[in-house]
Amino acid sequence: MGFEFIKKLPTPEDIRKNYPINAEIQNIKAARDKEIRDIFTGKSKKFLAIIGPCSADNEDAVCDYLLRLRKVQEKIQDKVLIIPRIYTNKPRTTGEGYKGMVHQPDPEKNPDMLAGLIAIRKMHIRAIAESGFTCADEMLYPENWRYLSDLLSYVAVGARSVENQQHRLTVSGMDIPAGMKNPTSGDFSVMLNSVTAAQGGHRFIYRNWEVETTGNELTHTILRGAVNKHGEAIPNYHYEDLRLLLEKYQEKSFKNPAVIVDTNHSNSNKQHKQQIRIAQEVLHSRKVDPELNDLVKGLMIESYIESGNQKIGGNHIYGKSITDPCLGWEDSEKLLYTIAEMC
Repeated sequence: MGFEFIKKLPTPEDIRKNYPINAEIQNIKAARDKEIRDIFTGKSKKFLAIIGPCSADNEDAVCDYLLRLRKVQEKIQDKVLIIPRIYTNKPRTTGEGYKGMVHQPDPEKNPDMLAGLIAIRKMHIRAIAESGFTCADEMLYPENWRYLSDLLSYVAVGARSVENQQHRLTVSGMDIPAGMKNPTSGDFSVMLNSVTAAQGGHRFIYRNWEVETTGNELTHTILRGAVNKHGEAIPNYHYEDLRLLLEKYQEKSFKNPAVIVDTNHSNSNKQHKQQIRIAQEVLHSRKVDPELNDLVKGLMIESYIESGNQKIGGNHIYGKSITDPCLGWEDSEKLLYTIAEMC
């Protein structure tokens, strides 16, 4: 057989029972969820900064980074709401490389999915307890959603997952904002079809259950750039791109039309320093166009303690990405203050 069944993993209910959250964390999440919901429904004019490492590879470094974000949040809280990225699942284009903490709690050791599920839950709990932030994660595996569903305040579906039926239907059962990225081809219709699907209710099979969902009205789009047939990056954060997306939204009846602009990936061609310029251009587009001011709800920024990235192993630098390159802390802090000034 092509499959070797290594071990049966605990259900989300089992993991949550063994690693529970207290009333304080529940209250923090409820308050944060409402504040974020109000931004997507237009009740709040605050701007979102979904910011953090490309991948959360080290719990201590991630929580250190979040405490730094907390100090900045206190200074810009009247204009900007920060949602830290704690990405524990990493899609790999070729299937090779580090797939995130859920696979490898220690990037230099062999995969251990049970240890990974426990590690990511413990890290998210610690993050909330220490920083007061509920965070964002990427939904690489829809069946894993409920291991963290009582902790997360934002979910992103990646460019290579956005066309997948199970991702779309699982999002339809969430009660938090979920961002659907444009596919690597850049096709807006694929992204918007994903939003349509997730905003509707469905009946389907999920974790061996027949389930029914009511639809997620907070599902929205994320522009992350595209790649042409030659493998060259095509940005889609410019004013004209945002206007085109607005027109596409207006052609159909969507609930709470919204977009988050990803400043890295194919928008920056993974030139992480370009995120500063891209963020400022998007904010300028919002400022000169009232309709875009309503549509563009935030930015997604890859940032960590140290600038750039590094390979796994060797002389490991604390707080430096082991996947895509990120802005360092000094640049990130300045950018957050700039965002607050320009909002």
